[in-house]
Amino acid sequence: MDSNGKIVFVVVTVLVMIGIVMIYSSSGIYAYKAYGDSLFFVKRHLCYLAIGVLAALFFMSIPQKAIRDNSKFMMLFTFALLFAVLIPGIGVQAGGARRWIRIAGLGFQPSEVAKLAVILYLADFSSRKRYIMGRFREGFLPACVVLLMTAGMVVLEPDLGTSVAISFVGFTMLFISGMDARYVTAVLATAIPALWGLILIAPYRIRRMTTFVDPWNDPKGAGFQLVQSFIALGSGGLCGVGLGASKQKLFYLPQSHTDFIYSIIGEELGFLGALTVLLLFVVLIWYSLRVAFKIKDLYMSRVVFGISAMIAFEAIVNMGVSMGALPTKGLPLPFISYGGSSLVVHLAAVGILLNFSRGVE
Repeated sequence: MDSNGKIVFVVVTVLVMIGIVMIYSSSGIYAYKAYGDSLFFVKRHLCYLAIGVLAALFFMSIPQKAIRDNSKFMMLFTFALLFAVLIPGIGVQAGGARRWIRIAGLGFQPSEVAKLAVILYLADFSSRKRYIMGRFREGFLPACVVLLMTAGMVVLEPDLGTSVAISFVGFTMLFISGMDARYVTAVLATAIPALWGLILIAPYRIRRMTTFVDPWNDPKGAGFQLVQSFIALGSGGLCGVGLGASKQKLFYLPQSHTDFIYSIIGEELGFLGALTVLLLFVVLIWYSLRVAFKIKDLYMSRVVFGISAMIAFEAIVNMGVSMGALPTKGLPLPFISYGGSSLVVHLAAVGILLNFSRGVE
């Protein structure tokens, strides 16, 4: 592991520690009322953290070639999981969506696994086909079909936010792999109307868009969550109201320990605390990309680039949603938000990154 990899390891460790503290702070009162145990979410988060650490250690220790050789298998396994979650009796339905499979009392989302599987598969495909990636039939089309099939199955759950994340990371990887600019233009020309169509056919997505434009138009209805997020961030001031002293977590701000945990960070730790978290992600992405650009092996370089893009996209979207800069999407803040599948997959991805950082010359 080179010096860049060591910095990535330290930053991820700090983010995970911040996550544990903030999950307890933001969920303790709600957990006590709902489950009679203020540590309910923390305990479950620690279980997922233990699984994530084991996954990271596993991917750090196995031969680099083994990861590449199994990229296709992981993609096929992911397709099987995405199909299985749609089957009643296997997939667990909650909140109108069927996104989870439950094992031993713990649920996980196959769509989270799909993010990493797509990165590994496209890195393998594009490095093997590096001389023909600019061609439509041999390079672009097969990779695009796999990517769109994955994103499409996630949309069926439905989970548009994760589908957009998978598509963004996938097409970013294809672009840096030499995909013809004409194909990029064609994809964008097709994807934007398709995305808009998916929004229009679902009333709740339309409400999210109108709320994003003017949350104060319905502050006690559709705009309630975003307005409460604004209040939390505004109440924090420069230094915050103090750790554990948030008022918005007292049943005002829904999902304060998941999608909107950044708002609680801003309220309790203030602008300086929120800025610190933002800067930690900037440092993490910067040094992850340094690893990607220094690795000589094309496959490993593209995997690390894809992992960096995944973390960056999710962090930007989560923080942007909390600040009202982006429409509401259910993407957790990597390493910090409560969300077991996300934590496990991101830690596994970091394990791969640290493994491949040994290839830096």
